[in-house]
Amino acid sequence: MATSIAATAPQVVAADDDVRYQGIKQYSVAQMFGVWAAAAIPMGLLAWVVAPILADHLSGTGRVPMMKALLLLVTAGLVWQFVLVTLLVWREQGTLRWAVVRDALWLRSPRSPKTGRVGGRAWVILIPFTLLFALEAVLPAVPAPKNRDFSSFVGSDAGHHFLSGNWGWFALIVVLLFFNTVLGEELLFRGLLLPRMKRAFGRGDWAANGVFFAGYHVAMPWLIPWTLLIDTFAIAWPSSRYQSAWVGIVVHSSQSVFFTVLILTLVL
Repeated sequence: MATSIAATAPQVVAADDDVRYQGIKQYSVAQMFGVWAAAAIPMGLLAWVVAPILADHLSGTGRVPMMKALLLLVTAGLVWQFVLVTLLVWREQGTLRWAVVRDALWLRSPRSPKTGRVGGRAWVILIPFTLLFALEAVLPAVPAPKNRDFSSFVGSDAGHHFLSGNWGWFALIVVLLFFNTVLGEELLFRGLLLPRMKRAFGRGDWAANGVFFAGYHVAMPWLIPWTLLIDTFAIAWPSSRYQSAWVGIVVHSSQSVFFTVLILTLVL
């Protein structure tokens, strides 16, 4: 459904708006909601409907079966987002050649809005935005259901026992994190949606993108408040201003690197 929704009414931002918008077909608000729903609804169903059923068929005691189910299903949901992006880009562009996909998904080095220079010193902006994004780790967390809180599980004795020497589940977690910040969420929201929101929201495209991204977290609604407040300014805004999905990917991936190192220490 989402592929047909996003492929209709192809409108292109005027050429004098910015070179990186040229050739990118703009979405209507309805089309944006269609793409959002195609990502958010499956994640919500997998987390709240399928996970409890699957957990009953997995081994382990206490929180372990539910954590196994969530890891498997969230990974599947993120892989689906990559497939969704691939289908939409292919439908829009008629090809998946890297030269075309790179422009269609803003997979270009950041471009200075003041000088127009690409790359180089523009990469320095990743430092302050990564630090801003890291604030999520120190801000008071919104309480989450205990059997769904992976962070508290990792810090518990049960989590330590489950992860110790468990290379198979560690590999799955690495795949989950990679799709979360490189091929899944960021590619969908900052690579696909953000460049296509200009006509509908103008200079406020980054704010609207932040709202869409926060609302997408129906699978983990306790993350929505800080995601809306922090991610909008630490990821959506610089991605829009520097017209590069790599900004969001790199900033968001700092979280993945942290969790990968943390979990690796528990596995070892």
